[in-house]
Amino acid sequence: MSDSSGDDSPDLSAEADAARAEQLESWERAAVVWGKRADEVRAFGMPVSEWLIDRLELQPGQELLELAAGPGDTGFLAAELIAPGGALISSDAAEAMLDVARGRAAAMGIENVRFQRLELEWIDLPTASVDVILCRWGIMLILDPEAAARETRRVLRPGGRIAVAAWDVPDRNPWASIPMRALITYGHMPPPDPAQPGMFALAAPGRLAELLEDAGFAEVTVDAVDVVRPAPDIAAFIAESLEMSGPFRDAMAGLSEAEREAVEAEIATLTEPFTAPDGSVRLPGRSLVAVATG
Repeated sequence: MSDSSGDDSPDLSAEADAARAEQLESWERAAVVWGKRADEVRAFGMPVSEWLIDRLELQPGQELLELAAGPGDTGFLAAELIAPGGALISSDAAEAMLDVARGRAAAMGIENVRFQRLELEWIDLPTASVDVILCRWGIMLILDPEAAARETRRVLRPGGRIAVAAWDVPDRNPWASIPMRALITYGHMPPPDPAQPGMFALAAPGRLAELLEDAGFAEVTVDAVDVVRPAPDIAAFIAESLEMSGPFRDAMAGLSEAEREAVEAEIATLTEPFTAPDGSVRLPGRSLVAVATG
């Protein structure tokens, strides 16, 4: 567990604990869908995964920790680069996600991996125990990203490297923001609070670099990588969003049929700039990516 205490500890209030429990339950439920669509998520995130892995400068024999691994595919891409002699720790807070990752690793024939349930705010590993750390699209979702950054610095060996990704601002990510914008337009959802955990919690200029520097990392470099989310048509995009986005699905479930139809029509209007004459959709996105040394 973490060595930190006092002001360095995550918020342990009852309200915070309840929020963490609710978030974990949501990810446990989501694992089935993430497993079903893991190949699509892998293809969508490949440009980001490749950037992160390339910047880690992996070597055979290293111990690599992937945090918030989900289906595990980014770490699996790196596993062969640390062989022989190296090992991947594929971790997630949700046990159901780890089950998905175990199945995918077995199907891919990846053997230099072990799976462990770990939370970003309390990484249950010894101090200075891993050579490199990878975290794609996880740190911005948790209640206390500062605590998570300190924990990654604690478990990383001196001179080790960390690579993380977090989403850029909503306007750079219409694939994710359009469904929410439609709900907000019709008053079915309040505008997001940028101070709260969520996709865009680390999107403000300089925020990701500040997070890593304040945790004690050096040589912090932040860049951006573009991604594209394709869909055969608007209906498929809406269906995929309902499966993959808990907040969108929950909000839509509470609407009447007429209200849902109005929201879907608004989504179609907002996606027109990204819709081809044949009806197919290619929605852009942009991820912030960062690398630093311990």
